[in-house]
Parts: sequence; C-alpha cells; structure tokens
Amino acid sequence: MTEAGQAESFRLRPHDLGTFSHSLTRPECVLCTAAGDVVVSNWAGGVTHISADGSQRDIIGERPGQPPVATNGFALTAEGDFLLADLHGEGGGAWRLHNDGGLEPLLTEIDGVRVPPSNFVGVDHAGRIWITVSTRHEPRAKAYRADIADGFIVLIDDAGARIVADGLGYTNEAIVDPSGDWLYVNETFARRTSRYAIKAGNTLGPRETVTEYGHGMFPDGLAFDEEGCFWMTSVVSNRVVRVDPQGRQTVIIEECDPAQLDVVEAAYRNKSMAREHMDAIKTDVMKSISSIAFGGPDRRTAYLGNLLDDKIYTFRSPVAGAAPSHWQVKL
Repeated sequence: MTEAGQAESFRLRPHDLGTFSHSLTRPECVLCTAAGDVVVSNWAGGVTHISADGSQRDIIGERPGQPPVATNGFALTAEGDFLLADLHGEGGGAWRLHNDGGLEPLLTEIDGVRVPPSNFVGVDHAGRIWITVSTRHEPRAKAYRADIADGFIVLIDDAGARIVADGLGYTNEAIVDPSGDWLYVNETFARRTSRYAIKAGNTLGPRETVTEYGHGMFPDGLAFDEEGCFWMTSVVSNRVVRVDPQGRQTVIIEECDPAQLDVVEAAYRNKSMAREHMDAIKTDVMKSISSIAFGGPDRRTAYLGNLLDDKIYTFRSPVAGAAPSHWQVKL
C-alpha cells in the first residue's frame, strides 16, 4: 500500500497511544525539533523542555508584581527564544521568554488598547509572528457560543504589529501552510477551519472556509503533513481529524462519553456552555487533547498536547509532518 493509502486508512484506538514525559503542568501546546527536543507549555509561567536524552527542565519567567504568564500556545524563534501567549485573565498579550528564564513583553497593547488574554503564537518560515486572541469578552467563557465572533489575529513583521484579521469565532491555532501562501486558523466555537491568502505587504485576503465541523467538534490544534493535509485536534470530544486539501475529514482517533458529549452539545446550542463543560472530561486515556506536533528523526511521531493531564500522548503516523519553521533550532 502506498503512503497515501496508508494515511487514508489509518485509525487508532485510545489504548494504542503511548505516553511521553511526566509531571507536566497543563501541557496545552507541544513543539518538536530535529535534535530530538520536545517543548511543552507550562501554566506556571513558561515552558518545559524535554531533551533528547530524556532530561526535563522547566524554564519559568517571572513578572514582579504580576501573576505568572499562563502559557497556552507558544512558538520557538530562530534565536531559540520562546514566544508565549498569555491566557491569564489578569494578563494577556504575548511575551518573549529566553532560555535562561529572562522574560520581556512582546506585545501587550495594539492600537493603544490592552491585548486581552491570548491563545496562540506562531512563527512562520519567513520569520513573521502571528498572535491569536480568541475573544474580547472577559472572562473568555462568555464567548463559548456560535453567535459571538470577536476574535482577531495580530501580525508582527518588519512593518510592526497590526490586526490583520478580525471577527473570528473564537480564534485558536493559526499557522502558515507549507506553501507560505495561506494562513490557516481554527475557529473553535464557529466550528470551522478557515484560511486567508497572504498577499503583498503581508496583507490578508478575505476569509475562506476550508471545512466545517459537526456534533461535538471544537477545533483547537493544527499541523500540516507532507501530503498537504492538516491534522486537527478537537477538545472535549478528544478527536484527531485529518483533513485533505478538498476539506474532507477523516477521524483518526476519538475518546468521549457520548452522554456527556450530548450534555456539552446541548449547552453549546442553548448558549450556556461554560468552563465546567470543558473541564469535566470522563475518559480512560485522553484528557482533552488540544494540540498536535510531529517529531522524531522522520517527523512521524505525533505528540498530542492536552489540557487536563500531566503528560502528553504519542503515536506513529504513516505520513511525516511538514517541517515547522523551528525544526532546525538548537536549544
């Protein structure tokens, strides 16, 4: 069977998953490098770096007089710095964390207005920085609804920082595809993956819907493979979905309690979904998977970040992930 055929027929059960690392603190986002490093977000104020030899180190930044950065999504720069999205209700924006623990603001205001709690930071192959803010509502759980679309995306490039997309339905991970021509973004409570053409001057074209999701699907993480498909992780329903260039979806793995999912679905539809619906996950293995990254020497080991466990999950993929911008960075 060809690699394409293997990928199309690939399915997993929750107990097929391996586990990686230990004693992690809300490992929502995960990144991998060619040298075998795996880095995960650390809610205590930074990231946790797991080296190829298995040694583990927390890199925590301090903000005197302020709460620690509640790291959600994060990026790794060519210089080896970490760019952190701060989801703390009293913080927000994006921060630069150095390998020695030094911390400084990257973006805390835009157009003279404080940046709200932020979801994700990405760096593409051109060195552009993309920051997502899920909603202007605070607390952000007020936006766990299909009829609210006030999320936005900030771009930082040589021209500075500016909002380049607005009116999104709970903006989550946003990454530039391997061609460099499109910015893809998951809109969690609009239940879709959208994309924007990247034009001259790094302006964006109009939003295009790539695919929409149905019952129990809340798209969060996003990563491309070498066949031009992307892999999406759904929180709550614990699903990994592979989406081909035509928008066709294949569920690779799922683990959820159908009755519990029906309760969450009802709350979502009657506009009463709240934080407790996100946190009360009843499963044996996966605890609300939130992100996916491809690592290992061949980029065929998939790592799944999550919201509610102290470790991450792994599986071997039949197709390699596309090389991210930080793949060759040395830590």
